[in-house]
Amino acid sequence: MSNVTLSIGGRSFTVACAEGEEGHVAGLGRMIDSKVGSMGDLTGQSEPRMLLFAALLLADELHELKSAEPAAAPAPAEAAPAPSLSALASQQLESIASRLENLASRLEGPTSSA
Repeated sequence: MSNVTLSIGGRSFTVACAEGEEGHVAGLGRMIDSKVGSMGDLTGQSEPRMLLFAALLLADELHELKSAEPAAAPAPAEAAPAPSLSALASQQLESIASRLENLASRLEGPTSSA
């Protein structure tokens, strides 16, 4: 296991991740920080509440991507279907949402730092 320190909303959080996942987790942290930054002044907000709002924004984006995806036409029998860009984005956002939920539960525990 490795540790990655994320800066989200001006606060530092150290989270554990699998070896080799440090860059990916850091990128997810930057994505969350971007969402937190887009929410405006968060002075006085608790860490779980701040992360809840960021998770809600990301979940809303995922929902919109899924809703906007047109119904797929059946592919010809001889051609293997290629994953659509929005399907790949949906998979990535689902993965991010799952990791956000795990991160939020870790942050609510005694391992978070201010």
